[in-house]
Amino acid sequence: MNNELDPRGQRFAATITSVVVALVLITGSGWLALAQAVVFAVTAYDPRRGPYALIFRAVGRPSEEREPAAPVRFAQLVGGTFLSVSAVGYLSGAEALGMVAAAFGLLAAFLNAAFGLCLGCEAYLAFRRLSGGNADDVRNV
Repeated sequence: MNNELDPRGQRFAATITSVVVALVLITGSGWLALAQAVVFAVTAYDPRRGPYALIFRAVGRPSEEREPAAPVRFAQLVGGTFLSVSAVGYLSGAEALGMVAAAFGLLAAFLNAAFGLCLGCEAYLAFRRLSGGNADDVRNV
């Protein structure tokens, strides 16, 4: 498996995710939150096979710029956790839980889409540093 990704694809995916999660908040749809959680799960397994990555490759131009996949995979797991909690909240009637979890997911996705700041990626790198790993060399992870 190739361990590098086009960062523009990640921002593209974050833009779509922002729209989807905003719709979750507007509609209160636990099923839509669950669908986004599934997208996160697929993308955490392999960021190149996620549905938003497939759309990006169909409409985007390839870039020579690359970033390591490991932080992105971790970020997808974090996003999937938030949207899973959101889905459980909405579907079980705990709407406040669903709303708060979706709001955190929207904040993270929007920061990535608008500014290229991936909070999950930064958390991954911080964990690597704290655990004694070399955060500068995540290509081997």
